[in-house]
Amino acid sequence: MYSVKNVSYKYPDGTSALAGINLEVRKGAFVGLLGANGSGKTTLLRAMDKLLKGVEGRIRLSGVDISTLSPKEIYKKVGLVFQNPDDQLFAPTLFEDVAFGPLNMGFDDNEVKQRVSAALKEVELTGLEKKSVHNLSFGQRKRACIAGLLAMGHEMLLLDEPTAGLDPMGEYRMMKLLQKLNKENGVTIVMATHSVDLVPVFLDRLYILSKGRITRGGTPEEVFDAPEDMANIKLRLPHIAELIYKLKHEDEIHFDRIPLTIGEARREILKIIENKDHRAQNTDSRGNS
Repeated sequence: MYSVKNVSYKYPDGTSALAGINLEVRKGAFVGLLGANGSGKTTLLRAMDKLLKGVEGRIRLSGVDISTLSPKEIYKKVGLVFQNPDDQLFAPTLFEDVAFGPLNMGFDDNEVKQRVSAALKEVELTGLEKKSVHNLSFGQRKRACIAGLLAMGHEMLLLDEPTAGLDPMGEYRMMKLLQKLNKENGVTIVMATHSVDLVPVFLDRLYILSKGRITRGGTPEEVFDAPEDMANIKLRLPHIAELIYKLKHEDEIHFDRIPLTIGEARREILKIIENKDHRAQNTDSRGNS
């Protein structure tokens, strides 16, 4: 769906923000851009949405160079959700805000109502249509931004720190919503984040950004197998992986692999306990014989 080849970008003052970025986003994928603040995540998303001038390299959307596409042609397929929802919401009510995009795409009133209703249902905001956007909670405003893009029929969402500012339950609800849109609705998602603990649970593919460059890429398992490299770019392993890594290398407890989630860690630990019990039973049986 997206092909980014040798993309670089400098701020007007000459500071390099992106340097030789290469990545591909397949249709239906859930991709993460992980990096510390200032690593270039937001700049890359804005470049992919053609919001920056002076970008070097080539970015293709569905095989077409975005430099040849008009903003309207891009927005029919791709929607960008900003980190702060208040930068995106502007209409008096939730219904009016979500309806703005479909109305400007030329749909009639009945089609707009259907699209708004379906989008609000997807993000669990049904029943709040007449509520002022300013009276929604922070998490609701973030989901309202997503609803506005879903109502326009976007095939792809670019999300800048969608869980920033949310409490742990809000983070989980947001990620479950995005996972549902990805797996059930087929929406391709590229998400910028610095939350390493959310990544292995939900994402298919991960790119690590540092100082405007991609330093690692692959599945979460492939990316998180080098804690020293992560520390060098001011990131850590997910808490579970960090614990198991220390048990393996400092306490010499044998793990076949470094799990990234609680479920995976539980299975690995139970396997070690079962093997230990099995060896103990064999030792006892030999002693008795």
